[in-house]
Amino acid sequence: MAIALVSLILIALVVLYFYLTKNYNYWQKRKVPCANGVLPGVGHFWDLITMKTTFSECCRKIYNNNRDYSMVGVYNLRSPTLMVLEPKLVKTVMQTNFTNFHENGVKIDPDLDPLLANNPFFTSGEKWINGRKRLTYAFSSMRLKILLESVKQVCKQFENYLDKKLSKVGKIELELKDLFARFTAQVVSGAGFGVDGLCFNEEKEKESFYAMGKSFLEPSVVNNIIFMFVFLLPSLGKIFRTSLLPKRADRFFRTVIADVMKQRRTEKIHRNDFLQLMAELERMEGSKIDLDVLASYAVTFFIDGYETSSIVLSFVGFQLASHPDVQAKLRIEVLSVLDKYDGVITYDALKDMTYMDQVISESQRVVPTMGFLTKNCTEEFELRGSDGLACHILPRMEILIPVHGLQEDPRYWEHPEVFDPERFGPERKHSIERFAFLPFG
Repeated sequence: MAIALVSLILIALVVLYFYLTKNYNYWQKRKVPCANGVLPGVGHFWDLITMKTTFSECCRKIYNNNRDYSMVGVYNLRSPTLMVLEPKLVKTVMQTNFTNFHENGVKIDPDLDPLLANNPFFTSGEKWINGRKRLTYAFSSMRLKILLESVKQVCKQFENYLDKKLSKVGKIELELKDLFARFTAQVVSGAGFGVDGLCFNEEKEKESFYAMGKSFLEPSVVNNIIFMFVFLLPSLGKIFRTSLLPKRADRFFRTVIADVMKQRRTEKIHRNDFLQLMAELERMEGSKIDLDVLASYAVTFFIDGYETSSIVLSFVGFQLASHPDVQAKLRIEVLSVLDKYDGVITYDALKDMTYMDQVISESQRVVPTMGFLTKNCTEEFELRGSDGLACHILPRMEILIPVHGLQEDPRYWEHPEVFDPERFGPERKHSIERFAFLPFG
């Protein structure tokens, strides 16, 4: 009896092993090199599943171990995924043959995340075209000048917040991500929705836009598990009804948008914010935009304005603190430009701060906000690398672009470990390999 039981267990384990690994000869059959370290059932992302590292860091490691190739095969759990490793192929996927790869690799279930499902980053086809058109309208140069006035008001509040803290002790230590998250959340609430986000009011912090963003965007064990279900294990995510946007946040944005848009559609007072631009767009289109769609645009505005912007600002702040020579040079430029514009920050004044742009670009090169990009093949296509490798891509196959790895590759960047804003200066920026620098996709 015992022998029979052991035999059954062994047979079950062998069957399970073959099931978990049956796709693991996919790249070998296609004569595409496969990255080392594949494990049964989990592929190349065990460290991500066990939360030892991030997806970006996994991609960076695979890139550094295989950068002599133009492409390399990996396994996302049991599914084959192609990682392109040279700028020429990145250009093919992102630009030259964009029509063959126009869908992003991340899919959102509209039943579980209805507001995120309308985000142009997660949509395709007609829905993507309409969403992109409306958001592009809101972020044209002319309208950014309008939004700048709201941002300037928040800058003054930010200054007062820091002055108040410093007046008590004279010297303070601040966690930059937390500090700039307050700032960007307040910017989004004012420039986005025309309301006070309460982000600098510590007595009402629990009611603030800052607290709302932190509840579902800040790294935590729970949020990491949710992200894993949505991005790596969507089938399990459906079973457990996992959504990226908590129900509380969903209700919050729907309520805010419904209340504010009711005012904007009737009042004659002009506001300088995103929802005012949406109200103007409604009048131009001759019909009301569905409130669910407006709420989803608001969530898009919030996530992009709050999370990604605070990450960029925190790393720029860190680099300036770590490189006082760069900080001093940047300060001189800012004071010089402000003197030219009579001490007033304007859209044109910001455009004149060219060294500021260099500092932000170099900070984004060293630590990109998104360390990877994903695309889905939508039409059959054959990718050919400069080393002779070729791969016939079928629809629905995921393409990985290791942004962080490309941006620290010494073949494209001289002394990539050095923080050097001068590499984006007028004398050197022309030599930058265009598709080895993708901080904004």
